[in-house]
Amino acid sequence: MTLQTTTGNITIISLVYSSLLAFVLSTLIAITYEKTYRALSYSRNYVQTLILISIVASTVMQAVGDNLARGLGIMAAMAVIRFRTNFKDSRDIVFVFASLAVGVSCGVNGYSIAIVGTAMFIIAAFILYVSPFGESSFFDGMLRFSLENESDNKEALEKCMRKSCRTFALITLRDMAQGNRIDYAYQVKLKKGARHDDFVESLNKIPSIKGIHFMMQEATVEL
Repeated sequence: MTLQTTTGNITIISLVYSSLLAFVLSTLIAITYEKTYRALSYSRNYVQTLILISIVASTVMQAVGDNLARGLGIMAAMAVIRFRTNFKDSRDIVFVFASLAVGVSCGVNGYSIAIVGTAMFIIAAFILYVSPFGESSFFDGMLRFSLENESDNKEALEKCMRKSCRTFALITLRDMAQGNRIDYAYQVKLKKGARHDDFVESLNKIPSIKGIHFMMQEATVEL
C-alpha cells in the first residue's frame, strides 16, 4: 500500500507514518539542542517540548487538510490559548520553530522536505557549535581582589599578572579602609597553557592579598 501524497484523504497508515516521522526528526533536533547547549539554565521540559510540539503540529496539519473551515476553526481555538513562556535565548526560539517546521512538513506529507530540512539544520547547528563564529569575548574572565596600598605589593601583583596573563585590563579601582587597601577588578586573558588554578595560587602568594574571585567568561553568560 502506497502512502498518501495529498491531504485530501487521510489514511491510518499515513497518519501514523507522519506522526512517527515527526517524532524521530524532532528527537534528533532535541538531541542536537542538548549536545550544542552552552548556557546554564538547561530545561529538561523544554527538550521534551521540542519533541511533543512537532507531533502536535503534524496532527493539526493532518486534521486541517485542505479544508478552509477547519483551518479557521483551529486558528480561533489557538487564539484563545495564552502562551506565557518567556525565552531567555533567541536560539531556543529557533529550535522551537525547527520542530514546528518538521511537524508541519510531516503533517502535509512533505516527508522529503522534513528529512532534508532536519539534516541541514542539524549540520548547521553543529558547525556553528564547533566553530568560533559569533565569539566576541577577548578575555577569559574577570578577576577581583583587594590589596594593601603599598608599592611592594603592587610590584608583586604586576609581576604575577605579566607572568600568567597574555593581556589584562583594569576595570575598577576602589579605596577601602580609608585608603589603606585597594579593591581591584581586572579582565584577564591567560597565556596559552596557563591553568586558572595555578594563576590563583600564585596570586595567593602575594602578601596582604585578600578576597580573590576569578569568574570565568562562560559562567557569566547566563544566570
